Amino acid sequence: MTETAPPSAPSLPAVPAAPGIWRRMRLWGVAHAVDDLYQGLVPACVPYFVLDRGYSYVAASGLTLAAALGSAVPQPFVGLAVDRWEMPRLAGIGVLVAGLGLGLSGLVDSYAAVWTLILLSGLGVALFHPAAGKAAREAAGESAAAMSVFAAGGSVGFFLAPVLATPALIQLGVGATVLFVPPALIVGLLLLRGRSARPGGAGAVRTGRDRWGPFLALTGVEVVRSVAFFGVLTFIELYWIRHLHAGRGTAGAALACFLVGGVAGTLLGGRIADRVGSVRTVQLGAVLAVPLFVGLRLAPGPYAPLLFAVLGGVALNIPFAVLVKLGQDYLPGRPGTAAGVTLGLAVSVGGLFAPVLGAVAQARGPEGVFGVLWVLPVVAFGLGLLLREPGADVAP
Repeated sequence: MTETAPPSAPSLPAVPAAPGIWRRMRLWGVAHAVDDLYQGLVPACVPYFVLDRGYSYVAASGLTLAAALGSAVPQPFVGLAVDRWEMPRLAGIGVLVAGLGLGLSGLVDSYAAVWTLILLSGLGVALFHPAAGKAAREAAGESAAAMSVFAAGGSVGFFLAPVLATPALIQLGVGATVLFVPPALIVGLLLLRGRSARPGGAGAVRTGRDRWGPFLALTGVEVVRSVAFFGVLTFIELYWIRHLHAGRGTAGAALACFLVGGVAGTLLGGRIADRVGSVRTVQLGAVLAVPLFVGLRLAPGPYAPLLFAVLGGVALNIPFAVLVKLGQDYLPGRPGTAAGVTLGLAVSVGGLFAPVLGAVAQARGPEGVFGVLWVLPVVAFGLGLLLREPGADVAP
């Protein structure tokens, strides 16, 4: 009747991965990067819809809401379907839909049409994540470091979005979104023509009791983390332009700095978790994020805050891959559902709060948003205290 984890549970040794596993993880990482490129392009394009078409802050945040709705609502149902039936082509279809929806959004004139196409792009993301997340976990087995390669692919996609989009948007306006259709066509067709990436290795069959209590707490952590992430993505460029009086190039660099930190944090978090445990890694990321978010808001000038943008991205993303793996550990019989929630629903729900942050920005400017974002990691830490290591003998 023990209620505590065995002494070794919080500090399991890193799980070695065979070369073939790393090859498969790199494949899924690239696919994840292309898929999440289109999620990242939404906040990268939002400032240019504001500047080029005169959208209000609330209308602009509504575009983030559209992407979040399209992604969040269907994902649990897609995850259930993936767990029940073999759907090897679903990831490829998702990438195609995500790319076409976002790519065409800058070519239409009416706000309703833009909103609908971005909603469609979000739906494509919803189709991709559960199928890809299930296949990636089967390839990764029990290695958080291997799973972080897949998760980091998403962070790379978010990073590449402003790096690639900002120069094109500055020169061509929002119509430049059509330039980003080809990656979706290439990767989507590659996945559709390829074989299902089922490794049949150590991670292919997983059994055990589903633990819904810790899983719900974990979902809460991911939602709070996602609200902070989308808040930064949506308003960081406007914060640099309208509060710090920087040029558009510097504002784009600020967003890129935050996302570079996110890539590093995702990879770092997987390696930390293999050494000190998943739960401690989630809590560590939340603790580090608080002072870094405060520093981002208080640092003067357009250049000093760039350091806090990088480090804030690292801290906020340290738990990312860990949360995905931990969710599948809590629901060992439902890997697609767990991936759909942690990679999809919980992440996308953060975008649903964009209109709330948009109202804050409307009343107090973009600086008002960064004045409240530091509270969110505090909430995430509190929820993180409810988590338990998968090896602990704790009632759900």
